[in-house]
Amino acid sequence: MVMRLPAAAVLLCLVDVLHAFAIEEKGDVFKRMACPAFLMFDNAAYLADMTFELPCNCKPEEVSSVIWYFQKNVGSHKTTVLTDFAGTVVVDSGHIHAGSDVLKRFSIRMFSLIVFRAQVTDSGHYLCGTKKGEFFYGYDVDVQPTKHMTVAFVDRGQHVQDDYTEKLFSLFTAFWDWTRCDRCGVRGEQRRIGLCYVQSAQLHPRYRAAMANVTSCGSRAVPAHFQHPGRLRRPEVAIRSCLTPCPKEEVPEEGVQAISNVISKLGEKPWLPRVPTQFHKQPVGSGLIIACPGARPEHAVAWDKDSVRLYRSRYLVGVNKSMRVFIDHGNHLHIQWVQVSDGGTYFCWREGKMVAGFRLSVMYQHRHRRTFNDPETIYAAKAIGMSYVLISIIFIVIHVCRCCRRVFRCPART
Repeated sequence: MVMRLPAAAVLLCLVDVLHAFAIEEKGDVFKRMACPAFLMFDNAAYLADMTFELPCNCKPEEVSSVIWYFQKNVGSHKTTVLTDFAGTVVVDSGHIHAGSDVLKRFSIRMFSLIVFRAQVTDSGHYLCGTKKGEFFYGYDVDVQPTKHMTVAFVDRGQHVQDDYTEKLFSLFTAFWDWTRCDRCGVRGEQRRIGLCYVQSAQLHPRYRAAMANVTSCGSRAVPAHFQHPGRLRRPEVAIRSCLTPCPKEEVPEEGVQAISNVISKLGEKPWLPRVPTQFHKQPVGSGLIIACPGARPEHAVAWDKDSVRLYRSRYLVGVNKSMRVFIDHGNHLHIQWVQVSDGGTYFCWREGKMVAGFRLSVMYQHRHRRTFNDPETIYAAKAIGMSYVLISIIFIVIHVCRCCRRVFRCPART
């Protein structure tokens, strides 16, 4: 034990050295990259509900902290400051809700801006600069909606959208790589997300992209007379079946294995997977949305109800016109108008591994009679009373005005 202490001290020193080296390397990036004399905007496209990071790729050496600004359009008088003027904002991504304002969904870490669960309204220009309004680097962010996405099931022979070509521009879909199989040991599914892009020689030269004359459809580099066809082309997703074996788990030593087997078999239900399980009660007729822990929209996520596989080919949102139970494009499981038959255990797969279970119990709401002491009853009585008083005042004022009008119209008798 005494001999291990010097080794641990040496290891901690090495960790500190590596950490300092990483910070030094981060600083060297700014020394190697000079800021452009004319501010340019790098194009970046994402799908709604995704989390993205924008690094401040250049800044003067004397600047120790940066300020991030958001503008809907270049030169707009309305500019949002994304900072607390201390150079950093710490946000817990687990408490982020979809649809909340961008001021509640961002963080600044090591000069980089992180936006959690991006929404379509977050599309625009993000600029890295100082308190004085000096800008060093800029991004043109295009967040494309998940609503009404075009879906192609490859197993059914469906194909993705064809390219749309005009005289001055063409629209096409740029696909990401296929995700991992969302289940292992059984039949699973893979997704491939595609975003809308436009190719033209008339794009604004102030915007940069990975390929020349190519940018995302929602970019500000697209001329105004090109934007209408771009809005008609939606993002799309391709889905196909897959089958992959489960990774082999490490087998402990014989003595440890024997003890663990005895402990695990006590009170164990062999038909249930060994995953952390949450218990939840939901009243009949209400709505419920279940999220897979640690999952993001770009991850491979699958859902099971007990032993029933909820495949996207049947349960993806928009597959049927009337769907009460469905999976959205952000990998959330929706149950609308909860019924007693919805009770059971829902299992969540993430990146091919089952990670969590949700035990749902459906209960009836007990109705109770209202009393005069209930806040709702008091509020309703006050509202009805105020309405009656207001109507009575209006009625009296109208009749008084009519009487006065008749009096002044009558000719004076001589």
